[in-house]
Amino acid sequence: MDAAQEVYGSQYPLVSRYVDILTTTAVEWGLMGPREAARVWDRHILNCAALSELIPVASSVVDVGSGAGLPGIPLALLRPDLQVTLMEPLLRRSIFLTETIKKLALVDRVQVVRARAEDHHQSYDVVLARAVAPLDRLIGWCNPLRATGGIILALKGESAADEVAAAKRQLESARLRAEVLTVRAHPDAEAATVVRLTARP
Repeated sequence: MDAAQEVYGSQYPLVSRYVDILTTTAVEWGLMGPREAARVWDRHILNCAALSELIPVASSVVDVGSGAGLPGIPLALLRPDLQVTLMEPLLRRSIFLTETIKKLALVDRVQVVRARAEDHHQSYDVVLARAVAPLDRLIGWCNPLRATGGIILALKGESAADEVAAAKRQLESARLRAEVLTVRAHPDAEAATVVRLTARP
């Protein structure tokens, strides 16, 4: 895919290998639906890569409820400056993630933590969540992981603005400001909708 080759450059062979893993092992293990395989590049890889422009240089990043490694692994492949933690409570998924980062030679800067967000007590510059839960619940799980001055990036769909409105009480309680942003990894890629949460001044 031309857009992905442009976005990933020299890392393209590795991200292609990851796509192969997603369309075979991840499907076999039930981490990805068979129908998703045909749309992995657009719907998953480039959708996740679109977050890159919102992540500061040399950030520590946690991917909450990482599942098959999305968005954490595409971002780690794209951004060698990031230290990425893939957090996943389910054993089967955490085994898949551990095996995958070994195959992609990412073990020096990507780690897998088998835990639920509420039981994990480290803090990170950037907290990522994709297809995990509605925003009102995500705030309770993700905000304790956010370092002072850090951000939460939640990849959302068309209902992002409605979720922000529904989470008004939780946003106020956590003293967070929410912005709905549209980002693209490449001009030819589908747009991604992201809710960025930052501390209120």
